[in-house]
Amino acid sequence: MTKAPHILVVDDHQQIRDSVTRFLEKNGLRATSAKDAVEMDAKLSKGHFDLMVLDVMMPGESGLSVCQRLSANKTIPIIMLTALGEDTDRIVGLEIGADDYLAKPFNPRELLARIKAVLRRGQQVEQMAGGFSGKKVAFAHLVLDADKQVLISEKGLETSLTYADFKLLSVLLERPRLVLSRDELLDLTQGRSAGPMDRTIDNQISRLRRKVETDVLRPKIIKTIRNGGYCLSVDVEVED
Repeated sequence: MTKAPHILVVDDHQQIRDSVTRFLEKNGLRATSAKDAVEMDAKLSKGHFDLMVLDVMMPGESGLSVCQRLSANKTIPIIMLTALGEDTDRIVGLEIGADDYLAKPFNPRELLARIKAVLRRGQQVEQMAGGFSGKKVAFAHLVLDADKQVLISEKGLETSLTYADFKLLSVLLERPRLVLSRDELLDLTQGRSAGPMDRTIDNQISRLRRKVETDVLRPKIIKTIRNGGYCLSVDVEVED
């Protein structure tokens, strides 16, 4: 029997922790809570979690710092909880590897929908990586090692990809030379539609370009298509 996904809720407000945990459990998920980064690390070291709901504003190590630390090691998908109107926190969170965000106060049902979407997209990306299992994917001057989720340059230098980076690059590598709109990319990577003035994909593309382009001001690998979206404009070869 397959176990339900296990969610770690990290928030310094006990009422939020308890109410979110109860709601998730009532809706078929397993849920554990932590009040800060110290307690979070302790629980991560003792068990496996499929996704983390992480508050930005916490005493001690902030949620943004936690997100950056965990994303660098591709540890776990993260949904950030931000204060209403704090666009800077949201943008920074996405840039350092968060998979989605939700502004407080929020509807628990929307959080549940976001969790399911991120988990679903994560499974799809794992299936993509599984198709490359034991192989490497060459494009332009780079090679993606899907098992390690790292980029390898012609000189053999390795660049780690965050979980979000890897998801976005995987989607592009599966569809070389195909123009994908921002809405399509957002749906394929995060399972949701763009809201008004949503710059999530633009920010993620900018971050990914810094890892794949020789000149980010004149991108040749991931091109912007006016009134269209983005396109991986190079050939892709799966190596044995």
